[in-house]
Amino acid sequence: MANVHLRQLAKAFGKTKVLHDIDLDIADGEFVVLVGPSGCGKSTTLRIIAGLEEATSGEVEIAGRVVNNLEPKDRNIAMVFQNYAIYPHMTVRKNIGFGLRTSNMPRADKTKRLEEVAELLGMTEYLDRKPAALSGGQRQRVAIGRAMVRDPAVFLFDEPLSNLDAQLRTQMRLEIKKLHQRVGNTIIFVTHDQVEAMTMADRIVIMKDGVIQQIGTPSEVYHNPANTFVASFIGAPSMNMLTAEVTESDIRLGPEGVVARPESTKPGQTVTVGVRPDDLTVGDGNLIFAGQVTVLEPLGSETLVYVAHGEQEVIAKAPGKRPPLIGETVNLVADPEALHVFDAATGIALT
Repeated sequence: MANVHLRQLAKAFGKTKVLHDIDLDIADGEFVVLVGPSGCGKSTTLRIIAGLEEATSGEVEIAGRVVNNLEPKDRNIAMVFQNYAIYPHMTVRKNIGFGLRTSNMPRADKTKRLEEVAELLGMTEYLDRKPAALSGGQRQRVAIGRAMVRDPAVFLFDEPLSNLDAQLRTQMRLEIKKLHQRVGNTIIFVTHDQVEAMTMADRIVIMKDGVIQQIGTPSEVYHNPANTFVASFIGAPSMNMLTAEVTESDIRLGPEGVVARPESTKPGQTVTVGVRPDDLTVGDGNLIFAGQVTVLEPLGSETLVYVAHGEQEVIAKAPGKRPPLIGETVNLVADPEALHVFDAATGIALT
């Protein structure tokens, strides 16, 4: 196992800079997820750590040594790719064992290690099958097994679940998390799916345009987003964003809604008030505003309610058994503690 440190890591393709001085410390045995929209630089960062891409500037340190000039095979890392990259003509046994092909381990030790990994992944009974006879999830386990068999210090996962269907993706998320709890290796996992990030990570690194926006636990980035990008990206459905004006005493969300004014704001300032659909409900209480229901999305135990607010449409929640009617005017309420205030110009959190 090993810690990983990135120091002022930058990458440019010609005149186009895709990573901007990334600083990141990953502890020994930590499960860190890099998440962000396509083109944010997360896969490029992972490839630089792996040695598949050369950094323009900055340092990559693994287990206390700078590895910028080392070949991938000398970095003591293993990588699992999006497309499995397993050999169709080889059995599961040979695919998993391929990672030990150049090892100096005695044959008996190689066999023992392969069987240990197969048992850990629940693949023992499939060792003599070929990939064509396996499901998508089983093939992904073979790819993970080939990486595990070498017992690397750091595992790198590059969107390994994106080719799986929704149900299998949920199952594999759980399996990878359980695997990490059992083996304890450092894992750096790249995904564009914020649900994967929230459910798997010890810490999440949220990226946009080659810049880290926030680093924190799933709870921290969900409940205390650093800016409007993080607030909108993390959470499904996305956080509602409402433009408001700061008065001498409070923040006004139209004629009905009043929000306490944070000390960091000043009268006349334009702010963005964020409230998650989970915290905005149809009913009685601390009124945010009233509006007309435009769309309903029944989810069983609850219903997502789309409500017109001026030219915007916000999302709230209502009980699944007794949702409002389309066209009905409803009151939307929220606990004041659940509201987030951001500077409208910079997007930076003020609360």
